[in-house]
Amino acid sequence: MDKEISQAVIARLPRYFRYLGELKDSGVERISSQELSRLMHVTASQIRQDFNNFGGFGQQGYGYNVEYLYTEIGKILGLDKKHHLIIIGAGNLGQALANYMNFERRGFIFTGVFDINEKLHGKMIRGMKVRPMEEMQEFVRENNIDIAVLTIPKEGAAAAAEKLVGMGIKAIWNFAHVDLDVPDSVQVENVHLSDSLIKLSYMINQYENELEEKEKNASGEA
Repeated sequence: MDKEISQAVIARLPRYFRYLGELKDSGVERISSQELSRLMHVTASQIRQDFNNFGGFGQQGYGYNVEYLYTEIGKILGLDKKHHLIIIGAGNLGQALANYMNFERRGFIFTGVFDINEKLHGKMIRGMKVRPMEEMQEFVRENNIDIAVLTIPKEGAAAAAEKLVGMGIKAIWNFAHVDLDVPDSVQVENVHLSDSLIKLSYMINQYENELEEKEKNASGEA
């Protein structure tokens, strides 16, 4: 595809995929952009614009075939292929991710878990043995690993990322609270959990301020 797609459109694709999957599972065969708009709280024109980036998928006055659209968006997202992942960091977050079954339904297969802590070596996490970091390179090569998940403190994240790049990893899902410096050929998705919680705090604060302002205005009018 020659056309460059904006990050805002790309960010909405997983949400379209999720809603369409739920509609498909509910037996809905066809849906209009207006109906999808009401479900997702995205304007119908925005939905049509987003889909037009990839050829449209619909027919004027006919709407969208849910299963076809779900399948095509899945292909765009690369979900028609399986991805093999390893986790670096067998702490609480790493274990929680490894145990989350829904990833496998989407084709993300957790294959190995690694940690520097010798006390964790040999522990079983959903059928996977926690291995020492020294075994990682051979494991990545033998198991065709393309995504690494970092759930370690930020102090060790940069060094771990450098090793992973050297092993030919294609992408890093980074939960360490640090931005990684990697080649353009390696895709990185940073997940800063505290940033997300702080954003929620901001939204609460804004809502409360607006409510307080309305109450002041109402009492002034009275």
